[in-house]
Amino acid sequence: MSAQPDPPETAVATTERPVGEPGAAGETTQPVEAGTPRTESASPSARKRPKPGERRVQILRTLAAMLEQPGADRITTAALAARLDVSEAALYRHFASKAQMFEGLIEFIESSVFGLVNQIVEREPSGLVQAQKIVAVVLQFGEKNPGMTRVMVGDALVFEHERLGARMLQFFDKLEAQLRQSLRAAAEAAGSPTPTVDAQVRASVLTAFVVGRLQRYARSGFRRSPTEHLDAALALLAG
Repeated sequence: MSAQPDPPETAVATTERPVGEPGAAGETTQPVEAGTPRTESASPSARKRPKPGERRVQILRTLAAMLEQPGADRITTAALAARLDVSEAALYRHFASKAQMFEGLIEFIESSVFGLVNQIVEREPSGLVQAQKIVAVVLQFGEKNPGMTRVMVGDALVFEHERLGARMLQFFDKLEAQLRQSLRAAAEAAGSPTPTVDAQVRASVLTAFVVGRLQRYARSGFRRSPTEHLDAALALLAG
């Protein structure tokens, strides 16, 4: 391919906004300016207490930001509560467990990535180009969301509930299935006598490539870009 495929118009979260707004899009908490005079309509509790949905978003954003820190290992609820300047009991008013917090991050990953994948499939008629763009958009998402990358490759889930790791495996199984579907269409269009086999092999290789690039990114302390030499790699693997 001559150029890296452009990502769809829908933007993904950046490290400046670590995880977008998982679970409650559009909700923000505006800080109160210093020196704001007290009035009956602006009591301390009215100004400072966020809505339940806003607090959930704040917790997930903070968790993702902590996962981006160099050398971050297991994040405890005590550390998360300290970062938010709240009690651990306050966390459990919004999430039943720490596993549920990680599930919130996984849900954001799933909805963000597969929302973009669905756009690619709908807009791009070529199965081969679909596959190339899908690979590119997953790697771009990981690059812009380092904390999420640690969840995607399982590094952040090692000491957590096993269902979380299983759910991320299902994520990559679903990704491979979509690549297989796109590449089968490409093989049929190219007149391959064995389009199903060709698609299975290529989809497997591309999925392993995605996982490998994300793992290298996470384990290099986010120094090795997952999109490094992506044009050339895709030309070799899916061209």
